[in-house]
Amino acid sequence: MRIVVTGSKGQLGTALQARLTFADLLPLDLPEFDITDAAGVRRTLEGFRPDVVIHAAALTNVDQCELEPELAYRVNALGTQNVALACQRLGATMLYVSTDYVFDGTKGAPYVEYDPPAPLSAYARSKLAGEWATQTFAPRFYIVRTAWLYARGGRNFVETVLRLARERGALTMVTDEAGSPTYAPDLAEAISRLLLTEQYGIYHFTNSGVASRYDWTKEILRLAGLDHVPVTPSQGYKRPAPVPRQVELRNLCGASLGIVMRPWQEALQDYFEVAP
Repeated sequence: MRIVVTGSKGQLGTALQARLTFADLLPLDLPEFDITDAAGVRRTLEGFRPDVVIHAAALTNVDQCELEPELAYRVNALGTQNVALACQRLGATMLYVSTDYVFDGTKGAPYVEYDPPAPLSAYARSKLAGEWATQTFAPRFYIVRTAWLYARGGRNFVETVLRLARERGALTMVTDEAGSPTYAPDLAEAISRLLLTEQYGIYHFTNSGVASRYDWTKEILRLAGLDHVPVTPSQGYKRPAPVPRQVELRNLCGASLGIVMRPWQEALQDYFEVAP
């Protein structure tokens, strides 16, 4: 199987390269590969002729997207459309990595794959537009929604918490924003299994369970041996982008294929057991 991974330098892209050892891989990322360059995307993919394109490249800074919505759409929507159209020309399968933020967090219950999206922010709207482009132009597709991604060596919430705890000696974290922390190697494993099924469609892949930012922070500090650092619970914080208050993605479709992911607490413990 010939597989392209866009966003290959990111947390998920790196984890995918470590997991997809059975495939002939072409990792692509900036500055050599720019998804907003339609001709360049087409030329690069035609040169490799992949069976599958895993499209993980995205602008994921939520606040930057809110302040620069045109940039968000150029990267997350138009860039995805460029990849999908190239897949169409080549007859390649496309797997698009999307986000829990396509939901507004008001359901009061876990979201299944068939729930209607209701994006709150420019980031979420641009990622949902990427879902539309994938479904519209790719000849065969998977859409994998995930949440709160982290991995060793990446800029993520876990590393931010550890840095601030050491710098400040005390933290304040919200209790009214909740989601499912997801370990990138676990997501890469789920995606690799999904690709072998050829059961196309929309999937929700996160580590199971849900936590507030406060809960997650407390567990991070405990596992890092920093549980002496006090964490003050709070509600709400000012930022440019509105974010959903509680989104738990229910893995209905993947579980029907036997693809399930372990609890987020177990995955986080593995994160700390892997050498930096």
